[in-house]
Amino acid sequence: MRMSTETPLGVQPKTAPGAGRSGLVLPGILVLLGIYLGVGIITMEVPEGAKHPGPAFFPILITVAIFVLAALLALQLVRTPEPVPADPQGYRSYSDWKTVALVAAGFLAFALLLVPAGWLISATLLFWTVAFALGSKNRARDLGIAVVFASVIQLAFGAALGLNLPSGILEGLIG
Repeated sequence: MRMSTETPLGVQPKTAPGAGRSGLVLPGILVLLGIYLGVGIITMEVPEGAKHPGPAFFPILITVAIFVLAALLALQLVRTPEPVPADPQGYRSYSDWKTVALVAAGFLAFALLLVPAGWLISATLLFWTVAFALGSKNRARDLGIAVVFASVIQLAFGAALGLNLPSGILEGLIG
C-alpha cells in the first residue's frame, strides 16, 4: 500500500539536501541569548549576606533551560527538516500583528510601571494583557489568575530568595 504525501493544499512536499534548515536560526538566537545571560550571571555581584540558593539560582535555571531547548530544537530540525513545497509560491504566511502589538504594549507598560506601580500591579497587568492578546475571553478569571501568579512570584522572591521586588504604591502593604 502506497501512502500519499500530498498536503491539504495539494502541494507535494520534498526535502532537498540542506533544505528546510532555516529554522536553525531560532536555536542560534537562543544560544546567543544563553551566552548573554551566562555572562550576566558570571559578572553578577552577589552580596555577602545573600541567602541560599542566592540571586543567581533562577537565572542559572533559565539559562540551562535555554541551552537545553536550543539543543533539542536544533537536533529536531537537523533530523527532520521542514518539507519544501515543489512550488515556492505555495507558501502562505500570516503574522498576527495585532497580537504581537498587544503583547509588546504589555511589556512596555510593565517596564514603565514597574517602579512607580510596583511588581504586583505591573506584573498582573502584563499577565492579563498577554492572556487577552492570546485570545482568552474570560477577563475576570484571567485577572484573578494574573493576581495570584504575580503574588506567588512576589512571595517566592521575598521568602525563598530574600529579594524584594518593587512595591510601588503598595509600599506600606507589601514589604
